Amino acid sequence: MTASKLQTAGAAEITPIQILNNVFGYASFRGEQQAIVEHVVVGGDALVLMPTGGGKSLCYQIPAMLRPGTGIVVSPLIALMQDQVDALIQLGVKAAFLNSSIGADAAREVQGRLLRGELDLLYVAPERLLTDSFLSLLERLNVSPSPQPSPARGGVNYGIALFAIDEAHCVSQWGHDFRKEYRELTILHERFPGVPRIALTATADTPTRGEIVERLALEQARQFVSSFDRANIRYRVTQKINTRNQLQEFLEVEHKDDSGIVYCLSRKKVEETAAWLKERGWDALPYHAGLDAATRSANQSRFLREEGVVMVATVAFGMGIDKPNVRFVAHLDLPKSMEGYYQETGRAGRDGLPANAWLAYGLGDVVQMRQMIDGGDAPEERKRLERQKLDALLGYCESTACRHQTVLRYFGEEHPGNCGACDNCLEPVDTWNATEAARMALSCAYRTGQRFGAGHLSDVLIGKATGRVEKFNHHALSTFGIGKELSATQWSSVYRQLVAGGLLEADIEAYGGLKLTPAARPVLRGEQEVWLRRDADPAKRKAQRAERLSKSHEPFAGAGEDRLWLALKAKRMELAREQGVPPYVIFHDSALLEILNRRPGNLAELGEISGVGQAKLAKYGEAFLKVVGAGESRR
Repeated sequence: MTASKLQTAGAAEITPIQILNNVFGYASFRGEQQAIVEHVVVGGDALVLMPTGGGKSLCYQIPAMLRPGTGIVVSPLIALMQDQVDALIQLGVKAAFLNSSIGADAAREVQGRLLRGELDLLYVAPERLLTDSFLSLLERLNVSPSPQPSPARGGVNYGIALFAIDEAHCVSQWGHDFRKEYRELTILHERFPGVPRIALTATADTPTRGEIVERLALEQARQFVSSFDRANIRYRVTQKINTRNQLQEFLEVEHKDDSGIVYCLSRKKVEETAAWLKERGWDALPYHAGLDAATRSANQSRFLREEGVVMVATVAFGMGIDKPNVRFVAHLDLPKSMEGYYQETGRAGRDGLPANAWLAYGLGDVVQMRQMIDGGDAPEERKRLERQKLDALLGYCESTACRHQTVLRYFGEEHPGNCGACDNCLEPVDTWNATEAARMALSCAYRTGQRFGAGHLSDVLIGKATGRVEKFNHHALSTFGIGKELSATQWSSVYRQLVAGGLLEADIEAYGGLKLTPAARPVLRGEQEVWLRRDADPAKRKAQRAERLSKSHEPFAGAGEDRLWLALKAKRMELAREQGVPPYVIFHDSALLEILNRRPGNLAELGEISGVGQAKLAKYGEAFLKVVGAGESRR
């Protein structure tokens, strides 16, 4: 049954699972999707916390198709509404968007379709929704005293089916994606009290969750909290040595032809890294808020619609990215918080296939982030919270425990550990009793006046009489040369971990010089032991590359050079270009992979592939069967 046939079917015939099967092409709901859909269909409010790639959109799309009226979806990123709507139209769902990217005539046409009851879903930016004119338009829709039948149940689609508030964490003033317009969305509850609301987010710790409830007046809403675990993502943290060379090795070994995102802290670093990658043959593009709108839009469009593009970006890029086959997210600088890290890495592997989250991290990152917090204009309460969030992220970076376990614990969820999908589980890290080394390091920082960085302090400890050491007469100190048993690299690791552990901090007035904190006193007095992680030997990491590669791309093993796989991707790209949509809107990689492995011989068999709904089967079935048939004839 296609979406168009749903309009003429009897009410008793249509259920959420039928729409899931026939329109979206999935055999069954995942996790709490069905419970959420059923709750909203009967008019209940909901707060949904579900990881990126967990299927949040179905939780409001299916109820919008079943309930009378049009579902109004509030989305903060207008650049991606087009692709979200394109994907629904491919499924036969009547969807549209309203934002500043379309002209007045197009906007009037969409509003006309809305008033005539011709839309299942309308995506709108919060700024547009909150205008008097749009709220008046919604009130015109909502004047009927009794619900009108939905298209899925027969009849005309008048009224408002529901309000879906996507990226609901934007309401939190303490969050990394705060949008002041989100705080005004309580007007939906005040002016349309009978319309159910569903707020959705993939990133919300317990305090943020409470703020969403309070700010959106969702005290009576049922909360659905799914597991935050992204089991398909392999987390890895590596210490910075030569970051560009490390990035190049990571890409060459594990992601030679893949799409991915490289995050940098500054605009300058984004530009330089993108240019450097491009010189080395990567299809790399920059993205940051300093670029003009046309360039940002063009680069984002290329990333979404082409294969193998690497986007180098600040955090200005990413919220709401729907591209399902992002195979890696690499951080060249430390994010600001665990929430930011979780959300940014969550843009990888939305299709459920394996993906990598790779983070290069060093002492300079810690110093820089703490300087940014302490030197900012935020009130002290905000700074204190930001320090706590940064400390949680540093704890994650330095942890020897399972990365998945550490991430989930931050969000209040337990994980048994031994995930088999992080560096600490695959290559367990040694720890060592570094109490004496820590005392040497702290003492050296103190005796040099608490105004020098780790590089200079390491030179003093190993007895390296540099010009700077002699200039300040530090070769005459009692700490000069007392740490010769460790290398400069090892001392750098010690200082990094002491800063991350809060025993040292960067002094802004001393240009990042390291000074002792009160937490250092019991260590110096011999009252507290210090255990640190032993950083992996670079040679050892290099020897394990082949194993990482094979495990990282297990589902694609042998597919990359398979003629049928290449032919399926080529057909998908051809169809996508004809229609001006991203390739994943035609079929996800996971669907193509299933076609490759199962080699369907007719439409019925192709219709059994996950993600192949009846509208797509009718549009593309014969084309893909021809590709499979041609591939079989060559075998």
